[in-house]
Amino acid sequence: MPVKYSYPPKPLPETTGTLSTIPITKGEQIIVTSNPSLHNISAVTSTSLAPPASTSRSEQPPTPAPSVKAFNDAISAPTPIVQPQRRPDSPLAQNDIPVESSESVALPGRDAGYLQLRVVPDDNSCLFSAVGVVFEGEIEAAQRLRKVVADAIRNDPFTYSDVMLGQPADQYIEKIVKPETWGGAIAELSIFSKHYKTEISSFDVATGRCDRFGQDEYDSRCLLVYSGIHYDALTLSPLPVSPPSFHTTVFPVTDSTILPTAEKLISQLKARHYYTDTATFDLRCQICGTGLKGEKGAREHASQTGHVQFGEY
Repeated sequence: MPVKYSYPPKPLPETTGTLSTIPITKGEQIIVTSNPSLHNISAVTSTSLAPPASTSRSEQPPTPAPSVKAFNDAISAPTPIVQPQRRPDSPLAQNDIPVESSESVALPGRDAGYLQLRVVPDDNSCLFSAVGVVFEGEIEAAQRLRKVVADAIRNDPFTYSDVMLGQPADQYIEKIVKPETWGGAIAELSIFSKHYKTEISSFDVATGRCDRFGQDEYDSRCLLVYSGIHYDALTLSPLPVSPPSFHTTVFPVTDSTILPTAEKLISQLKARHYYTDTATFDLRCQICGTGLKGEKGAREHASQTGHVQFGEY
């Protein structure tokens, strides 16, 4: 019965030591697959053993040796699929986010897993929640991640200038730490890429474009999905129905299957119109309540009033 661990799946090393000698770290997955050859194990019959000498005048009937047939039947039977139990110490044990099992694509290769759409709440903090799922294992990290952005902008005024931010840096910092403020893409994802030393590949569902922050700078990457006004994450699960606490969220950049599989999943999302047309969607300014049409209307309103907090309605 082959046993593999980690990502990409690899065989366990041979060892005669204790379980602690196996190089499995906290949070890694273990994949066990049945061996078809076990179904061909034939029944083993045994000869009877002579009974021990007895002082009884009547002979005892010979006692047959235990048969291993029942054991063979047991190990040859198909193993029922049992949902893995979440570990009590899992960071997502109390914060599992529902998985859209219908939105998954299998990676090439046996036991490679399924790339899944991980949906986060639509609450003005979706970018931070998606990043929190990937790097912190919880959407509750969103507010802490806002502070990461604020500190990075404050500590590097040359990179994150007023021109880049589109407004004075102090004003941007004051707003970005508020939970009702949307996160932008360029500054925030660039900051998170540097903070976690990981390439962030962000896919736009409407266009299929992939913006890669930290490209060619790091050894690992993660995947985000942008649907016009909302961010979600893409993660890898052992099975389409595996709970989120069993998902892999960061991948080696050397894995040539991740980006093509993500592109395939993005195509599926686009086919079912999992995006918002930012040119025509309806917005409302969350500061003054003004109704707006599309991204252009939001930009014009922001330039006229300085209001930058919007919500779809």
